[in-house]
Amino acid sequence: MEGHTDIFWAMLFGAIGSGYFVYGKKQQHLSALACGIGLVLFPWFVSGGWLTFLIGAVLTAIPWLLR
Repeated sequence: MEGHTDIFWAMLFGAIGSGYFVYGKKQQHLSALACGIGLVLFPWFVSGGWLTFLIGAVLTAIPWLLR
């Protein structure tokens, strides 16, 4: 079942990352742009559901914290 969890988190954070990338590019918001790229790419290099969730949650929160 672990593989299904990895795929779920990768798809979720990839979708959020795509949105951050588009938003960051249009609004010239550097942290959203960088986190968007990071959210799309990091699941390729990280395995494990909990680690994927933790890294994705941190990258998702950074643009909100750096307003």
